[in-house]
Amino acid sequence: MLAFIYSFIFLLAEGTPWWNYPGFELWKFLNLIIFILIMVYLLKKPLSEAFKAKRETIRAELIKAEEEKQAALAKLTTAEAKLARIESESEEISEKAKQEAKEEKARIAREVDEEIERLRAQAASEIERKSQLVKLQLRRFSAEESVRLAEEKIKQNINAKKDAELVKASIKSIGGLN
Repeated sequence: MLAFIYSFIFLLAEGTPWWNYPGFELWKFLNLIIFILIMVYLLKKPLSEAFKAKRETIRAELIKAEEEKQAALAKLTTAEAKLARIESESEEISEKAKQEAKEEKARIAREVDEEIERLRAQAASEIERKSQLVKLQLRRFSAEESVRLAEEKIKQNINAKKDAELVKASIKSIGGLN
């Protein structure tokens, strides 16, 4: 375009008529202008309708995109609310689990203490029972040993003469022979 303007200025400066300048050929420009005017006239209506249709399509797509954006924002808000609720629920569950663990630990400690007491009582009872059994066996052994030692002493001290005297004394104490 700049070259065309320089050429036009150069033609005016030389003094030759511009329509007669070699290579300029005014008829080519007139044909071009007529062609452009005809094309604009012929294509104005279909192009304007196509542009209107395209504009409406773009507008509909923009509206649809805005609706989708709003739907996505609503979903995002819902998801964020759910996430916040899940986080709070997670914290609540964690706190509840900690509390239950503390309670379970206390319960187990209580049960262990109770079991220890029960085992101590059972052990004390068993010790007492064994002690009584041993005392009884010891008494029985003592009595048997005393009897055995007494028998030995008696056997050492008793001869046939003393035996006869003892038998007579026993018979008299009963009431004698009839």
